[in-house]
Amino acid sequence: MTITRIPVATASPYDVVIGTGVLGELTHLVGPMAQRVGIVVPTSLAVTGEEIRADLEGEGYTAIVLEVPDGEDQKTPAVAAFAWSALAQSGFTRTDVLVGVGGGATTDLAGFIAATWLRGVRIVQVPTTLLAMVDAAVGGKTGINVEEGKNLVGVVHEPAGVLCDLSALETLPRNDLVAGLAEVVKCGFIADPMILDIIESDPQACTQWDSPQLRDIIERAIAVKAAVVADDLHERIGARLGREVLNYGHTFGHAIEKVESFRWRHGAAVSVGMMYVAELARLAGRLDDAQVDRHRTILTALGLPTTYAGGRWEALLSAMRLDKKTRGDMLRFVILDDLAKASILEGPDPSLLVAAYEEVSS
Repeated sequence: MTITRIPVATASPYDVVIGTGVLGELTHLVGPMAQRVGIVVPTSLAVTGEEIRADLEGEGYTAIVLEVPDGEDQKTPAVAAFAWSALAQSGFTRTDVLVGVGGGATTDLAGFIAATWLRGVRIVQVPTTLLAMVDAAVGGKTGINVEEGKNLVGVVHEPAGVLCDLSALETLPRNDLVAGLAEVVKCGFIADPMILDIIESDPQACTQWDSPQLRDIIERAIAVKAAVVADDLHERIGARLGREVLNYGHTFGHAIEKVESFRWRHGAAVSVGMMYVAELARLAGRLDDAQVDRHRTILTALGLPTTYAGGRWEALLSAMRLDKKTRGDMLRFVILDDLAKASILEGPDPSLLVAAYEEVSS
């Protein structure tokens, strides 16, 4: 299989490498200055972590495995502190390198550890889920959760490179692959409608790990994110939309995750979040019925949810008020005015918020 390289042209440029067998590039990215490599890996991928450790040891590095819990349970201050202690005990220096191996939670955590250890060390991200490949591992956003909400503590810390080995998708549970497609669909609606056309032409092929259609939309989604990040790495606060566009569907989606104590997959929550803001934009007179219906049709065809339980509005609203896009007491939502034409809806009337929730309540 051919290898695709998508450049992320920020001030510290790097490539997202896509294909099979791309882990062979890890040693090159770690580089000759490093003596030690720390591999952050969840328990479910412990065997993979050991294999990577052995390969790096064979190349002359001193490699250690930092095994962390699975899923969102790893994104806590306590787990980050465990990693900091392990790095201190191993003599980790500014020229050494971390490698994050796993899904989006792991790449978030590993990036945060790299950003905060000695005020910043290099990291190579090796995403093993679709969600991490198209979203979490690209762009330099890192973060951990606190009791009050998701990703409220974090910094921007760009990786030295991202290695997306598509063969990892072969063993990815189908529900996780489908959930990851929500971020791909998001990129279609905000920037690259061809993604939507490909999905509509054969949604089942887009859920097969080795199909050319899935690879095509993965590469297109990564290209969308790379372009947005290159233009606005730090998500500047101001009138211009910039990187905030990548949060389409995330305000309501993150609220679902918080209310559900992170038992929902991120992609599933974002899928409902996109449906919510589509309905909100329609009610605000900004988006037509056909585009709202297209959201529902595409998400449903992929097996993604479009509704959420009723009777949870107050809890959801409280969670949204802590969203990173909120300014003061004003809620802000990324919405569409048309296909691939995103904007911000600031301080919508509370009655619109409730009415949109009723549209997606099951």
